[in-house]
Amino acid sequence: MKHITRWLMLLVLVILHGAVSAQNLADRVVEHTYPNGLKLLMIERHTSPTVAPYLLFKAGSVDESDDARGIAHMLEHMLFKGTKTIGTKDYEQEKAVLAEIDRIGDALDMERAKGSRADAEKIAELAAELKAQQEAAKEWIVPGEYTEIYTQHGSTGFNAGTSVDYTIYTVALPSNKLELWAMLESDRLKNAVLREFYVEREAVKEERRMRVDTDPGGKLYEQFIAAAFTAHPYGMPIIGWPSDIAMLNRRKAAEFFRIHYAPNNSVMVIVGDINVEDTIQLIDKYFGDIPSQQLPSEVTVDEPPQEGERRIEVAFDAEPQLMMGYHKPTIPHFDDYVLDMISAILSDGRTSRFYKNIVEKGIAISVDASNGYPGARYDNLFVIDAAPRSPNTTADVEEAIYAELERLKTEPVEEKEFKRILKQVDAGFIRALSSNAGMARQLAFYEGIAGDWRYILDWREKMYQITPEDIMKTAKTYFTKSNRTVATLIKKTPDKENTE
Repeated sequence: MKHITRWLMLLVLVILHGAVSAQNLADRVVEHTYPNGLKLLMIERHTSPTVAPYLLFKAGSVDESDDARGIAHMLEHMLFKGTKTIGTKDYEQEKAVLAEIDRIGDALDMERAKGSRADAEKIAELAAELKAQQEAAKEWIVPGEYTEIYTQHGSTGFNAGTSVDYTIYTVALPSNKLELWAMLESDRLKNAVLREFYVEREAVKEERRMRVDTDPGGKLYEQFIAAAFTAHPYGMPIIGWPSDIAMLNRRKAAEFFRIHYAPNNSVMVIVGDINVEDTIQLIDKYFGDIPSQQLPSEVTVDEPPQEGERRIEVAFDAEPQLMMGYHKPTIPHFDDYVLDMISAILSDGRTSRFYKNIVEKGIAISVDASNGYPGARYDNLFVIDAAPRSPNTTADVEEAIYAELERLKTEPVEEKEFKRILKQVDAGFIRALSSNAGMARQLAFYEGIAGDWRYILDWREKMYQITPEDIMKTAKTYFTKSNRTVATLIKKTPDKENTE
């Protein structure tokens, strides 16, 4: 009883310590929704004359149709190409060339799609025509003008990223340049020109070669996710399969942009040296007239329950690696919070179980646990990845990992370990929200994906409610052989049949 009482007292103290920061955040976030559905979240921070405006669109690879895989990522690239006034010397002149590029590009793709029945001479002729038109278009293009404008006005972090769940556009800049940002970004939404599409498509092909096809970790992850998800689009690569990329076209990108980049499918977050009322009016001035759209329905496919362990091998000229995943529910299911706690217990820092019992003992170079892959809008995976330390094999590391997972099922986590994790929860919470950019990213993510930015606060509260019994129960529920997908990167060796 004494042990339980001390543990409960510790829990209360941690909750009280965190409540001050949590309440402070709850009081400072100001929300405003415009008639077109655009949701704006703001926090005034006057510690420096800077501001971080972030734009998140619920437009990830999971939202793509089967005939446009990779289009969300491709569109992210295209939206840095400019508008009718940015990135061009004369859009009216350029427009005629762009139309011709579309015509030739479509014809070339249609011929290539015939495969073995394609006319090689026609392909060569169309490819030459496309190249000529792309050269002609250069006369009107001003490359990198968006980046140049932002750089000249003192911005940092001007970037974007596409995930399975969303695409986010980021920047930080002096607070007196917020109207410039509003003007540039609203222009990008109203008047985007997807120029240099086929040039950029080749760049994306090269990006795939670099990040997936010639990268052992990228290749293993892609095959692992594809094996783990047999029905749900989470199993598809964000960048697209090579054949997907080869058939992307500008019209598909433009249609995806029109529907998914609607104000009622987005979240805007502005954190920094601002005045809330002035900011509401500023955003209305530039974004208020963008029309909302009839949004498509959410993904209705459910990944069917796994009925047995799945194992795959990926042969690659690289050192062995291991990746395993267990299917689990997403937020706000209580087990998701528990699995966040389990992830911290297993691999958060040098005092974690994986580090002390596997890495320090020389079995592996690294072992990490992550909850919530590849996304959070739908049920996902608890993932463990590892690299063995020679002479140990992936089988040795796998055995050591299973021993730690079994321990979670049978041994209650002790007070000392809970104390460490709860301290890390508070430290991580503060770190994530300490900068304008960090705060903006967290608010945008949880408002867009969880449906309410207050999930940040709920998460901390739920973490404090978790008990050792919850951990044991959750580990028993999900860490089972039949719920497991295991992918192993093995050293590539010559095929015996080809060498005989």
